[in-house]
Amino acid sequence: MKRILITGATSGIGRATALKLAKPQTQIIITGRRAERLQEIAAEIQARGAECLTLCFDVRSKNECRQYLEPLGRVDVLVNNAGLAAGLEHIDKGSTADWDAMIDTNVKGLLYVTRIISSAMVEAGQGGHIINIGSIAGTEPYENGAVYCASKHAVHAISQSMRADLLSAGIKVGEVRPGMVETEFSEVRFHGDKERAAKVYSGITPLTGEDIANAIDWMLSAPAHMNVNEVVLMPTPQAGSYYTYRG
Repeated sequence: MKRILITGATSGIGRATALKLAKPQTQIIITGRRAERLQEIAAEIQARGAECLTLCFDVRSKNECRQYLEPLGRVDVLVNNAGLAAGLEHIDKGSTADWDAMIDTNVKGLLYVTRIISSAMVEAGQGGHIINIGSIAGTEPYENGAVYCASKHAVHAISQSMRADLLSAGIKVGEVRPGMVETEFSEVRFHGDKERAAKVYSGITPLTGEDIANAIDWMLSAPAHMNVNEVVLMPTPQAGSYYTYRG
């Protein structure tokens, strides 16, 4: 049975990925902080013929990561999806609480999870596959996004170094770097301001969580001799952080 661990699976890309990869002879392990949402998604996963294990904890906590993940042993696939953006202000007006949330989740949380899961993969000696969810912000910094962009630059660098570190263990590593994806991302960034969040996607058709899930599924389907190092996805009207045509 193939075992797939997806962090931050209670909404958006994580939820879509969990459902996309839910197939017979597969165990989907989903993590998140909202227990009720995890149970709802688990029911959908099981309806698709897959087994599901829910783990309700915060990846920002090193101790909780150890408590919930170490007993798992080896998994075949890790999708490091848990992450967020918080705030959109110039550096001199940014909230340090927002900065901590982004760095602790996007960087440290990814590292805590990867440390445990990659160790089990290496010890088992049977390879594995790790996919990190980055962003075009990982190579294209923009105004008002200094700390979020820094955190995704870190994910980009970690992904590239991780690929080299795990090469001899036969573990594949890839990164998905999307542009605008309409999920709860902007609502979280604007602390629940739905009206402001909706304006982010006005005049365009953004990507969806399902679009990213399809890309992840494709990456995982690559033959054994091929690794997809990086996939960059954007809505057709978006050419980069500063280039969006709103018709």
